[in-house]
Amino acid sequence: MTAEIVIVGGGAGGLELATKLGRRMGRRGEARITLVDRSPTHIWKPLLHEVASGAMDSSVDQISYRAVARHRGFHFVLGEFAGLDREAQTITLNAIVDDNGQTILPERQLSYDYLVLALGGITNDFGIPGVSRHCQFLDSPDEAQNFHQTFLNTLMRVNSERRTNPDACAHIPIVGGGATGVELAAELVYAAETVHEYGFSQADRSMLHITLLEAGPRLLPALPERISRDTLRELKELGVDVRLEARITEASADALVDQHGHEFHGDIMVWAAGVQGPALMEQLDGLTLQPNRMLKVAATLQSVDDPHIFALGDCAACPQEQGFVPPRAQSAHQMADHVVGNLRRALDGRELKAFQYQDYGSLVNLSQYSAVGTLMGGTSKGSLRVEGRLARLVYISLYRMHQVAVFGWFRGLLMAFTDRLHRAFKPKMKLH
Repeated sequence: MTAEIVIVGGGAGGLELATKLGRRMGRRGEARITLVDRSPTHIWKPLLHEVASGAMDSSVDQISYRAVARHRGFHFVLGEFAGLDREAQTITLNAIVDDNGQTILPERQLSYDYLVLALGGITNDFGIPGVSRHCQFLDSPDEAQNFHQTFLNTLMRVNSERRTNPDACAHIPIVGGGATGVELAAELVYAAETVHEYGFSQADRSMLHITLLEAGPRLLPALPERISRDTLRELKELGVDVRLEARITEASADALVDQHGHEFHGDIMVWAAGVQGPALMEQLDGLTLQPNRMLKVAATLQSVDDPHIFALGDCAACPQEQGFVPPRAQSAHQMADHVVGNLRRALDGRELKAFQYQDYGSLVNLSQYSAVGTLMGGTSKGSLRVEGRLARLVYISLYRMHQVAVFGWFRGLLMAFTDRLHRAFKPKMKLH
């Protein structure tokens, strides 16, 4: 009897897992591989800040799950995860309803022999009053696109105001000095300079006052201190106002307040601090979660409560020597590879292997200006510090490797070529 393997979540790890299982098992009829996601398309999450700034057009760069499924030997089901019945080994998907309230697909159940949860993570507002209501988040393509439209409208408004008031500017506080906050700040500066080429006659980087707020003593706490210092210097040269040890305690409609009572006015306020599991993680039929709603898994990436359920990526709390595997794209990629092998072993009745995370370094891209980071692991003695054009080239190659993992070498390289060709003709940023 063919085994049913269901993967919930088509992010970086979930989609790569589906393509690898489809190629190795699905095409051979050894298992039926089903990928479930609430969206019909995929965008690599580390690039959402580029969607937000307009540097990337999601309508061009998104990937159709159904198209990938056709070529890579798995099945795709559109639906939002709503619940789990471990005894019956089924998951429930919410009904799909259109804008007029008409039901397109009813509530459904899918059976599984093995379930893989790749639900990703969302930004943690830490329960701070006003944050969820007044701040913008970049956890999904829809949120990034909504931010982009708001940002573009703000640029148009300020450009018009500057005809009579040359000092007019928009205030954008960004909370979180991790990679997302740092990269978004640089992308917004570049966007403010770029729109001058497209009819925004009064535009330059001074039309934005960007404040990057970090609760800790330095930016990029997960990276070596020298990278943090280099990034701080680069951001200051771009005109970004960086405030360290500024812990936000409250958000109102137009301002953020830190622990010292300082107010940071915002025309647009962005929250990019902390990671937690999505709310639907609480619908997992009693599976053990960490306080941040991440699923507690053993070293084999199986739930500590149920050997038929695996988890990977940002929603998985996998222990390692020091803490847990960090919620990063390279973690999801490595976990996907490991789950492929462990599912093969489980189907063959063999002992499963423990996952060992390897830190291959980290890179931070400061838009078109620069990039900084380390290769071969930020804490290893053999780590290599990279910056400038080389670092940016390596950063871009990470996305290309994701495309190759999903489409294979030939299609992946062809996509890289067509992307490059397309960028030669389209505007430098999305203007609508």
